[in-house]
Amino acid sequence: GIAMVFFYQSYYSTIEFMIVGGVMLVIYVIAVMAYWFKMDKCMINIYMASSKIRQGDFHQNIKEEGPATLRLTAENLNNIKDGLEKAINSATRNEQLKTELITNVSHDLKTPLTSIINYIDLLKDENATEEEKKKYIDIITKKSARLKILIEDLFEASKAASRTMELNMDKADIVSLVRQTLGEFEEKISNSNLKFVVKLPEEKAYVNIDGKRTWRVLENLLSNILKYSMDNTRVYIEVIPTEEDVKIVMRNISAFEMDFNEEDILERFKRGDGSRHTEGSGLGLSIAKSLTELQDGTFKIDIDGDLFKVTVTFKKYVDNMKAE
Repeated sequence: GIAMVFFYQSYYSTIEFMIVGGVMLVIYVIAVMAYWFKMDKCMINIYMASSKIRQGDFHQNIKEEGPATLRLTAENLNNIKDGLEKAINSATRNEQLKTELITNVSHDLKTPLTSIINYIDLLKDENATEEEKKKYIDIITKKSARLKILIEDLFEASKAASRTMELNMDKADIVSLVRQTLGEFEEKISNSNLKFVVKLPEEKAYVNIDGKRTWRVLENLLSNILKYSMDNTRVYIEVIPTEEDVKIVMRNISAFEMDFNEEDILERFKRGDGSRHTEGSGLGLSIAKSLTELQDGTFKIDIDGDLFKVTVTFKKYVDNMKAE
């Protein structure tokens, strides 16, 4: 600025110097005022948007403009807003799921328990015949077994989710395990009107798993298929070895409209049958997913219209001695 003053003083007369200096001063003042006006506008935008965010309106998007400091401040506030919105949505969803969980647990436990109590009262009736008493005892036995399964499933789901379950990991041929599980379900499969299309590789596919827990995963998936598949449809079961892992893929056509997404159906006590008329605890898929992940596997569900697809993946067994 001083250099410019000397420059104009050297080449222009005093009047000319004053005119040019005045013009430059006006330009400088206008520039400063424009800068501060822009700064003030940016700060007002940040203040107004942040005030609405504080009141719970997370649809506000703060304009990231102006000087670097204000632009970065707006960016940070937008990131905080997005984080808060996700956290609140997650908390709201968790509360909703807890409410649904309590409702579903209460319903599933209350139904057989109520039947047991009612039939015990009928047994106390002195006018009941021996044939009627035998019928009541049979019903109580079935309902007690149902209640026992529900409690055991709930206990196993809790242990699996909390990762407190002990595992006996060892080398196992997953192809043989799938074949064995299908063999144990042979009678139920034969009695169903489903056509099973099974594709298993001839060679063995070794993975590092807990055989007992993995059998439970396969059992739950097959039970799910038999329970919820549309009559007279095909069920595809396939074992696919790759270079790094082995995939178990099961596909079936649902008998019920699947008005839920992949995440919803994995929630505890969620059933494909929303009316809950079918037998089951609604814990099968949740247990299968937890048991798979406990063994460092992956459990993925894909829903496409009425097609229900489950992919369970385990890493191939690696012999550390040979690897070294």
